[in-house]
Amino acid sequence: MSITSESSIVGLIVLAAFTILGWGFYRARPYGKLGVIAWLQSVVLMAPWLLFFGLFATGIYINIVGILFLLVASAAVYIFLGRQLRAAGQDAILRSRATERLANADATQNDSQTEDIPPQLQPEVVSIAEEDLGAIRNIFGIDTFFATETIPYQEGIIFKGNLRGEPEAVFQKLSSNLQQQLGDRYRLFLVENLDGKPVVIVLPSRNDPQPTNVAQTILAVVLLITTIATCLEAGGILLGFDFLTNLQRFQEPLPIAAGILAVLLTHELGHRVLARRYQVRLSPPFFLPTLQIGAFGAITRFQSILPNRQVLFDVAFAGPAFGGILSFTLLVLGFVLSRPESLFQVPTEFFQGSILVGAIARAILGSALQQNVVAVHPLTVIGWLGLVITALNLMPAGQLDGGRIVQAIYGRKTAGRTTIATLIVLAIASFANPLALYWAVVIVFLQRDLERPSQNELTEPDDARAALGLLALFLMVATLLPLTPALAGRLGIGG
Repeated sequence: MSITSESSIVGLIVLAAFTILGWGFYRARPYGKLGVIAWLQSVVLMAPWLLFFGLFATGIYINIVGILFLLVASAAVYIFLGRQLRAAGQDAILRSRATERLANADATQNDSQTEDIPPQLQPEVVSIAEEDLGAIRNIFGIDTFFATETIPYQEGIIFKGNLRGEPEAVFQKLSSNLQQQLGDRYRLFLVENLDGKPVVIVLPSRNDPQPTNVAQTILAVVLLITTIATCLEAGGILLGFDFLTNLQRFQEPLPIAAGILAVLLTHELGHRVLARRYQVRLSPPFFLPTLQIGAFGAITRFQSILPNRQVLFDVAFAGPAFGGILSFTLLVLGFVLSRPESLFQVPTEFFQGSILVGAIARAILGSALQQNVVAVHPLTVIGWLGLVITALNLMPAGQLDGGRIVQAIYGRKTAGRTTIATLIVLAIASFANPLALYWAVVIVFLQRDLERPSQNELTEPDDARAALGLLALFLMVATLLPLTPALAGRLGIGG
């Protein structure tokens, strides 16, 4: 590949990064000082990685001490901006309360007119009992949601009207009113209609996600056993033999298989720690075995209705965070422990398969990468496989962790578009790497659908979570995007 094409690639990456930051500023500017400070937090969080990879792409690499300094400085500025954000938020709250008192004073003067005008509820026949429907109508108020129209929907009903407050506060009050009126028999959803206006949907609780049945539990166990076998087979392939035809040699690939399984289980542990915090039930993990890397990860379904998009983000993000941190730690530790007599003798092309791995290898191994073959510790291979598995699950598609993260931050429309874009990219990449085709097939048949809406679909996660989501997607690209041979040569990776 020519230097001109390399420069074009670097230019496109830089342009994409600045486009994302510019889009974030465009979204933040209408919120005034609060929005700008939150946007600056996103910039500070991503700046060390953008600087590191930008310099790396031009042939300048930063050693581990420099990376740590950048991260510490970024964390310090992030904390400082967080304090400024909280202070500005307190001022905004005080101003909002003053405005609310004035609005309430105006509304009181008109109560005699509005109280005599009932919501224009249409007498359509719905599956909800008439006495329950009457109780549901009573949960609305002029200070929460002023219902003007009802439409039958599935086994429940849609209320169109006007939202009279901040979405989260309105949702909490309406849900509390519904709980007082009818207990746990119904669920309330505050979502965006096709015309962009908020609507309230009430559905019977019998439509809640169902718990895992016996057949599904058996399937989960079978997939787990199969995944253990494929992890052993992947370890055997790395060691140069076929485990499935040499079962008596199971002790040899066992450490590698155990490392891959540790990453998978840590990933699932992350999901469950946050799910328990929010009292959200999850299905057993349905692992996806594959001979190439041991496993693609696991499918985990929500068995509870999520209260809001913040919960969706936190539970989805926790798995890649736990598994990614473990994988990154194993990778770095493997590089540090690598010696000339280490088990794996890998060609330097091994480090060209990932910008992230190549950058870390160059920072730690240095001139050793100029040889044709480099000896690495087995933890290096385990860490990289773990990063690949984590990155595959961070792709912004369907019910993958990345798809859930995008849906939580940007909504269902954007998540649907990124799903289509991801499948197109995988289809193109499959010409060079069969693994991309396998993963695309898995997404199409098992994971393409978006996650069901949360109860409060209107309130977006805060900007700190949006920044973390962008950082996760950025590291996903850095893990899966390979170095060009010419650029790798300029960086001293290869003989």
